[in-house]
Amino acid sequence: MVIFGATGDLTARKLVPALYNLNKEKLLPSHFACVGFARRKKTDENFRHEMMEGINSFSRTRPVDKSMWNTFSEQLYYHMAEFHEDEGYIRLAKLLEDLDIKYGTKGNRVFYLSTQPSFFPLIIQKLSQHKLIYNEVENPDKWSRVIIEKPFGFDLKSAKELQKEISQYLNESQIYRIDHYLGKETVQNLLVFRFSNPLFEAIWNNSHVDNVQITVGEEIGIGNRGRFFEEAGMLRDIVQNHMMQLLSLVCMEPPNSLKAEAIHNEKVKVIESIRPFSMDQMDRLIIRGQYGPGLINGQPVNGYRQEENVHPQSTVETYVALQLFIDNWRWSGVPFYLRAGKRLPKRATEIAITFKAVPGFLFNDAGKTIEQNVLVIRIQPDEGISLKINCKVPGINSPIQPVKMDFQYGSYFGATPPEAYERLILDCMSGDNTLFARADEVLASWKLLSPILHHWQDNPAPCFPNYAAGTWGPEEANQLLAQSGRKWSLI
Repeated sequence: MVIFGATGDLTARKLVPALYNLNKEKLLPSHFACVGFARRKKTDENFRHEMMEGINSFSRTRPVDKSMWNTFSEQLYYHMAEFHEDEGYIRLAKLLEDLDIKYGTKGNRVFYLSTQPSFFPLIIQKLSQHKLIYNEVENPDKWSRVIIEKPFGFDLKSAKELQKEISQYLNESQIYRIDHYLGKETVQNLLVFRFSNPLFEAIWNNSHVDNVQITVGEEIGIGNRGRFFEEAGMLRDIVQNHMMQLLSLVCMEPPNSLKAEAIHNEKVKVIESIRPFSMDQMDRLIIRGQYGPGLINGQPVNGYRQEENVHPQSTVETYVALQLFIDNWRWSGVPFYLRAGKRLPKRATEIAITFKAVPGFLFNDAGKTIEQNVLVIRIQPDEGISLKINCKVPGINSPIQPVKMDFQYGSYFGATPPEAYERLILDCMSGDNTLFARADEVLASWKLLSPILHHWQDNPAPCFPNYAAGTWGPEEANQLLAQSGRKWSLI
């Protein structure tokens, strides 16, 4: 495995800890070596020490097991080179040949592109030029695959151009567009939950569902990602990839098998069935926000415009809420509400399915509105599933009260779920791309959302900042639901 951009945060925080845990659980192939490729001057020992610190700080199993680390660390190497220089790839090829002999890796390669997106085409072109990636039909005894971090393009046009460029050197089976949300245990469980429990699949449609809400909330601001976020914004950073993937899994039809192609086919159908936004809906059904100064856990924090490397008059959105409809037989008429934001009161990712209300005449004498049933699938941080139902409080003439049936992965199974990157890296090594995004999924998502980006570019928001850090976003997001008598699900 070769990690391009190995001195970035992702390698020490996620990638090497994932490899370490796979090795600890004896899931990593025995014939394995990892090479960090980056431009900074560093020795193998420097790199190994930094990776050990990363595991001690960020791994789900820490501190480092010294006896295991001594063996595992010997499989980590560092290669210093510029991404554009041929000489660096020539030396890389020689290093990988030596490692093939030492570890018996037989020429099998995973190249992980953890770099700025502008380097993706260049690196892939250089890898092909120096025969480090190869056609598997012509080389049946070995394989090469490329994992690409998001964002895959910045709009529909750039995504198409990127796809065209890399397709000159790779076929679709070699491209693994990673979205770490798809590696989370609760997301993987969505298919099992839906299609192995007829109780829920039977009511998973517009006859019984009133609305569906997907929330991705973060307490943190943008940290040291100011330059990136100024170019990206929340719609690109979260909605286009993470939220579209969650939406497609919630709404897809049962696939005819659990093979990757069958699942991808059904996900694409969902995204392509989303009703396009007309020009007059851009500002009515899509709410954008930017956080100002406020309080997080009682501590004052800066507004977005005061963050490092952010323009003092920036109109980049840190919050998005939108309403959309899926025009197919299953979901016709059901509103879907999506919201994602920085500097919200808490970190939470969840899917809330609210079922239709019962006819009101039966319990009118109870003197209280009967609350609707709500099924909540929590993606993070407390992975689990809860169902809100109505019950009678014990006693004479007691009221009806909603109660919650709750299941938590950690407490029930007694184990910490594996990190998303552990599952995804292992799947790539195994050649299973089920939990990675296919090209037509990505392009369909950009086709839906690119007009919004272009509209915002032509019409900058005049009222930013419009919500205080530590609140649930701008008031217009509440009004988006209130106009139909609904409200956001409580987290």
